Amino acid sequence: MKSLMHKVALAGLLALAAGSAGAAVSVTYIKPDKFIDLPFVPWEREDTLKQLTEHFNRIGSALPPGQDLRIEVLDIDLAGREIPNARAGRDLRILRGQADWPRMDLRYSLEQNGQVIKSGEAKLSDMNYLNHANRYFDSEPLRYEKAMIDDWYEKTIGPLPERSRR
Repeated sequence: MKSLMHKVALAGLLALAAGSAGAAVSVTYIKPDKFIDLPFVPWEREDTLKQLTEHFNRIGSALPPGQDLRIEVLDIDLAGREIPNARAGRDLRILRGQADWPRMDLRYSLEQNGQVIKSGEAKLSDMNYLNHANRYFDSEPLRYEKAMIDDWYEKTIGPLPERSRR
């Protein structure tokens, strides 16, 4: 698990280096091995966390220069339920729209030139994730989680980058 955290942290740093020089997003996963629902296979878990980190970095690119967003993800429960699938070699994620909606607990801090301008804890969830339009294609991994994060970001932090708006 430690190597997973090192790789996720490195991916976040590389994404920051490639991003704009004016704004920064840092994402930390607190005890990811204790999260309610992530894939069991280590490389799938790593890929899921990497995709979420990249998404936070992408939407954070809309921050004004001088603002930094720090996010600590405390728990994740992905949309749907995993069903073991021995034949295909990968587990299947079944989405039914019942008690399987996506959820995420996080702490955030928005800073401007080193001063905290907004901070708090958030419990993200989307109980109707299958019943409303989603800006992401069906083939997009974590499309329901990304839409849920986008909604939180718009309500709490600010506007999304132009290419992400509904």
